[in-house]
Amino acid sequence: MRHSVLLKKASLVGAFFVSLFCVELAQAFCPLREDLPRFAVRQVVDGDTLRLVDGRSIRLIGINTPELGRKGRSDEPYAVQAKRRLQALVDASDGRVGLLQGEQRKDRYGRTLAHLYDAQGRNLEAQLLGEGLGFMVAVAPNVELVRCQAAAEREARDRRLGLWRDYRVRSAGQIRSGGFALLSGRVARVQRNRGGLWLELDGGRVLRVAPALLDAFDLPAMQALEGRRVEARGWVIDRQSRGGLPSGQARWMLPLTHSAMLEVLP
Repeated sequence: MRHSVLLKKASLVGAFFVSLFCVELAQAFCPLREDLPRFAVRQVVDGDTLRLVDGRSIRLIGINTPELGRKGRSDEPYAVQAKRRLQALVDASDGRVGLLQGEQRKDRYGRTLAHLYDAQGRNLEAQLLGEGLGFMVAVAPNVELVRCQAAAEREARDRRLGLWRDYRVRSAGQIRSGGFALLSGRVARVQRNRGGLWLELDGGRVLRVAPALLDAFDLPAMQALEGRRVEARGWVIDRQSRGGLPSGQARWMLPLTHSAMLEVLP
């Protein structure tokens, strides 16, 4: 099993979708929380978003599931399964979920950021991750469950469950569009300046740690990554679309939002 050295959707009954073993395993990753206030769910939007009866839109913390097709686009692989599985988990919990809000309460779309739990106190994100129905993501400061959620994903990845049956991490040079991605590459150069910490990868792509997040990273370890192969995850940005990209600078940038989003490969 690989370790990060930088770490400072399907039926109503889950047994028809995933083995009992996987459900029990997912329970073990994150602590049970049976003490939380529970709220009625009006609609499951997709694998990582739902709406409550009280009108709030909830974005689950710690997981990014494949996107459902919109505006003429096709569904990404396992997007429908992830939505169905979340619906099944909600239904099995009598349509109500325990809610634990993150330190950062809302995202830029106005959605409430929260961890969700079923009637038995099991973390729903970990259950989805443990079945291979999404990617672990860590966005500071909402990283309370990053370790157990990462462990849930690792179990699914090692067992090639769900999306991990067919998923292939792309090399850095294959990244030619924005959006969520897992990529790998060799660090050609590490640079720190007023813009933060920059890891230039072979293939002309770059990883960036913003100045405000530097304290959450082991900087000496980061600066020693030159020549090492890494795997990074996050939301790729097309810097050229913002205009004014100086000549010679990488067009595609992946911001690192927490050290758990970067793994050093053997």
